Amino acid sequence: MPPQREWLEKDYYQVLGVPKTAADKDITRAYRKLAKQFHPDANPGSEDKFKEISAAYDVLGDAAKRKEYDEVRRLGASGMGGLGGFGAPGGATIRVEDLGDLFGGLGGMFGGGGASRRQRRAGPQRGADIEAELHLSFEDAVRGATTTVHVAGEGRCETCNGTGAAPGSTPVTCSRCGGKGALEDNQGLFSLSRICPQCNGRGTTIEHPCPTCKGSGVTRRTREVKVRIPPGVEDGKRIRVKGRGAPGRGNGPTGDLLVTVHVAPHRLFGRRGRNLTLVVPVTFPEAVLGATITVPTLDDPVTLRVPPGTPSGQTLRVRGRGVLATGRDKAGDLLVTVEVDVPRELSDEQRAAVEALARSSSASVREHLGTAAS
Repeated sequence: MPPQREWLEKDYYQVLGVPKTAADKDITRAYRKLAKQFHPDANPGSEDKFKEISAAYDVLGDAAKRKEYDEVRRLGASGMGGLGGFGAPGGATIRVEDLGDLFGGLGGMFGGGGASRRQRRAGPQRGADIEAELHLSFEDAVRGATTTVHVAGEGRCETCNGTGAAPGSTPVTCSRCGGKGALEDNQGLFSLSRICPQCNGRGTTIEHPCPTCKGSGVTRRTREVKVRIPPGVEDGKRIRVKGRGAPGRGNGPTGDLLVTVHVAPHRLFGRRGRNLTLVVPVTFPEAVLGATITVPTLDDPVTLRVPPGTPSGQTLRVRGRGVLATGRDKAGDLLVTVEVDVPRELSDEQRAAVEALARSSSASVREHLGTAAS
């Protein structure tokens, strides 16, 4: 059953065996005792009882829910015809499920989506969010950029500036509801409301509609929206541009523009979070003997020391040459992976040198495999 109706029909204080004035610690103590006693592992067949205890504590153990529960119970016990239905003027019955319409002012604690919701929907409405895509170069994504995106769809009418009224005129207060957007029907104990049929809940009417938008306040067009891309944005990131989405209805606020960023790959660099990655080839002598090499960055080249005996695939770090993302006080690093270049063709001199090196190698690098030397 709906939670709010269950609150009316279930006395959670009685379920836990505590008074309505019980302190929070007493409620917790009672729950733990009963949960231990009726836990299905310790007491097979007590699943329903355990669920009932847990449901009671889920409400009474939360201060906000407990306050809401007490208020629901207080209203439900005010002598209006019991828990299944409440007496209404004229002999009609107001169902428990309809309480959301009657007590909408309580912030929705009774659920439902009745007259109060319909009134809000018919009045000023926030515009929808619009999605767009933006393709950036690798450098612009790292450094940040200000660019524009083309958005096709509804926009605020430029003739009437979104009011829906013809130039020189303005919307006027609805004569039927006095600008409230709703008509109230006093039924004694309750005051029921319904949407004003004359202004459809907006509170205003348009005597002279705008000739461009016919009174709607919006038109379909393609527009350019300036978007600021923060430094360090990653591929697939979604950026929200406040107030640049679809216009609201009935002078409601404009929605947002959601821009999905697509970053083009770089011919040299890759990216791993705030770090840039780079693969640099070195010769066999440089890897064996060590060397100082020059490597590129997104700014100026830097020198990097390759230690003697560096194996192929070893990654060396150049600090502070990565991505300086928004909200960070320092940039990431440049991760340089060394790749030993093995030549496919050798000159006679090179071949002689390699063969001399091979003859001088006294130990096999494959001894640990346990195979015979070839």
